[in-house]
Amino acid sequence: MSAFVQELFHVGVYKRNQGRIARQVTFVALALLVVVGAWRLSQLAGPGVHPLYWFWIPAIVAASGLWICFRLVNLPMFADFLISVEAEMNKVSWPSRPELIRSSLVVIFTIFFLAAVLLAYDLFWKQLLRLLGVLA
Repeated sequence: MSAFVQELFHVGVYKRNQGRIARQVTFVALALLVVVGAWRLSQLAGPGVHPLYWFWIPAIVAASGLWICFRLVNLPMFADFLISVEAEMNKVSWPSRPELIRSSLVVIFTIFFLAAVLLAYDLFWKQLLRLLGVLA
């Protein structure tokens, strides 16, 4: 825990040019959560109360949360993970648009077919159990 606290007060960026996109996207997602949380905190207090509770405490929570998010994506262990995630995403071969449409249609038709099969099984067992007097 003390290494994490020490890392919070460190200003440098770990491996600055590696994994930039993954780190930026992760930071934006975490920052969005922090900002929405701070906004919700200010909404709970309401504008009719003292500005300390309505504005300043949520602002301090947002600023400290954004700093923690920035430091989190630069922690060596987490940054190395994000760097490897970006490296693996660069290896992915994305399908073309026609291939994506064909694959999506296969999945959709398979889901509807399996739903119809399950409906048939359900109706069969329901009728059989009614004939046997198990169901009313």
